[in-house]
Amino acid sequence: MVSTCIVVAAWLLFAGCAIANPTVVDSRLDVTYRGLDRNGIEVFLNIPYGQDTGGSNRFKPPKPQVAARGSTIHANVYGPACPQQLGGWVVPISLSNVTEVSENCLNLNVARPKGTRVDDRLPVLVFIHGGSFWAGQTQEITTLPDGMILESVKNGLPVIHVAMNYRLGFFGFAQSDTLKSEGSENAGLRDQRLALEWVRDNVGLFGGDPERITIFGQSSGGLAVGMQIMAYGASKPVPFQQGICESQALEPGITGSFTIDAMRALVEYVGCNSSNLHSRETLACLRKFDMATLLNASLATYRSDIAHNIGDIWLPAVDGDFLPSAPSQLIRESRFANVTTMIGWCEDDVTFFTDTSIKSSSDTLKFISAYAPGMTQDNVQKLLALYPASDFPAGKSFSSEFYRSARIIRDILMTCQPMWYAERIAAAGNNVYLYNWNQTILGPLLTYMTNQTGFGPIHTSEFAYIFGNLSHYDTKRYPFYPSEFDYRLRDRASRSWSTFANIGKPGLEGHDTFHGFTPAFRTVNETQVFVVGGSHEGLSALDGPHALPEISKQKLRERCAFINSPEIIEQLRY
Repeated sequence: MVSTCIVVAAWLLFAGCAIANPTVVDSRLDVTYRGLDRNGIEVFLNIPYGQDTGGSNRFKPPKPQVAARGSTIHANVYGPACPQQLGGWVVPISLSNVTEVSENCLNLNVARPKGTRVDDRLPVLVFIHGGSFWAGQTQEITTLPDGMILESVKNGLPVIHVAMNYRLGFFGFAQSDTLKSEGSENAGLRDQRLALEWVRDNVGLFGGDPERITIFGQSSGGLAVGMQIMAYGASKPVPFQQGICESQALEPGITGSFTIDAMRALVEYVGCNSSNLHSRETLACLRKFDMATLLNASLATYRSDIAHNIGDIWLPAVDGDFLPSAPSQLIRESRFANVTTMIGWCEDDVTFFTDTSIKSSSDTLKFISAYAPGMTQDNVQKLLALYPASDFPAGKSFSSEFYRSARIIRDILMTCQPMWYAERIAAAGNNVYLYNWNQTILGPLLTYMTNQTGFGPIHTSEFAYIFGNLSHYDTKRYPFYPSEFDYRLRDRASRSWSTFANIGKPGLEGHDTFHGFTPAFRTVNETQVFVVGGSHEGLSALDGPHALPEISKQKLRERCAFINSPEIIEQLRY
C-alpha cells in the first residue's frame, strides 16, 4: 500500500512538471509571469504595458504600468480590446468577434518557441494590427502568431512575436487645439510607442534580443509603422531596428479635415458643443462621459464611404511633437530613423473597397474626385489619363472602369506613396525591399459572400501565408480550397518574414524562403520589386527587358512620378 502511494505520488509529481505552464521571472522586481502552452509554442497573454486610459487619463499620453514588486501576472487569458464595436468587423479582412472592450486595454501578448531560454536572445517581431485605426485586436485569428513561430523554428531561424492593443478611433485619435496644447493628440500612436519601449526593456526576460526588434503592420498598422519610423522627427532614438509596412506606410488626408470633421460630429452628437470645439470646456465635457456613451456616439457618427476616406477618418495629427511636421515634409527632410525596411502591397489591394456599381468613365471621375477632394479637376484629369480604360479588361462580374478606379486608389494609397517613402529611406543609406503580393486563397470565400468573381489578391491576402495560418480560414462557414501552391507559399513566405527579422534580408540560401529578393534601389534610376506568388515569382524591374509582366503592366514609373510629385502630394494632404 505504501509503495503504491509512493508510485502514484511520483507519477503525479512528474505529470505536474510535464504540464507546468511556462514561467518567466523578472528578478529586478521579483515579478513572475505565468503563461500557457498552445499549439506547440508558449504564449503570455494580457501583459499590461500601460495604465487605464479612462477617466482623467482619457486622450492623454499613456502612463507605463509597473507590476507590483513580488506579484504574479497570470498571463493565460486574453485582455480586453480597446473601445470599438462589439462583434465581427469586415469578412474576410477579419474573422474574429470582439467580445470585450475597455479603456483599460493597454495590454500585449508575447509568443515564443517552446523551450525558449532567457539567454537565447531571439529576434523579435512586433505586430501592430490594422483596421482603419477604428477596429482590431490582438486575438484576431487571421493574425495569430502560432504558425509563424512554428515555421521559423522549422527554418532554423526562430523568432519571438509580440502583439499589442492600442487606443482606436475617437479614443486614440481625437483632435483639438486643447488636446494639442496638453500633448494629448496621437494617443494611439503614443500607446504603440510605449508598447515598443516595453518590448525593448523587457523582452530579454522572455528570451528575446532587444537589439533585434522588427516592427510590422498591415493597412493602418502599416501606416503606424511608417509613423513610428518618423516619430518625433527622429529627434529621439527608436526602440526598434527594422520595419515592415504591408499595404500602407502613409495616408492622404493626414493634414486634411477628415478627423476634425469626425470630432465635430461626435461633439455635437453628445451635446458638448456649448462652446468652441477646441475649448477646454469641450474637452472637459468629453472626459466626463462614460466610455459606452462616447463609444456609441462614435459609432453613430462614423462614416466609411469614398468621400470619407473609405472609413479612415480617425487619422494621426501633426501635433508639433510626435509628428512635428507633415509626414511628407519629414520625409523630404530625411527626418526619420535609419532602419532596414520592407514595404509592399497586394496586386488588387482595394478592389474589395471599390464601388462595384462603377460602369462608366463618369463613374470613375466621380469616385476619384470624392476620394481626393483636394485635387484640382485638372490634376484629376491628368491622373485619369495615366490610367486608360483599355489597360483594364472587364471581368465576368466587374467592368473595366471598376478595375481602373480600384487601381488608381491602390496606387495612391498602397503603392506610390510607400515607394516614395522607400526611396527616401534608401537614399539615407538603408536597405529597403519592395514586394508586390500576387496570390490569395480568398477568392472562393469572396465569391461565396458576394456572388461575384474577379477580386484578385485583395487587402490582407498575405495574412494566410506570412502567419502560417491557412487553416485559420477553414471556418466551416466559407469555402476553403487551398492548393499545393498555397501551402508552399505559406512555408516560404512565413519563413521569409522571420528570416528578415533574423538577418535583415527576406531570404537565405539553403532555406525555404524567397530567393533573389534583393534591395529595391541598388542601381541608380532603377527600382526592383519582388513579385510574391502567382505564375512568375521573382525580382522585377519596373519596366524594360528585366520587368516581369505582372509589374510592367502596372506602369508604376510614370504613374507614381505623377502621384508623388510635390503638387499632388500637397493636394493629397499629407
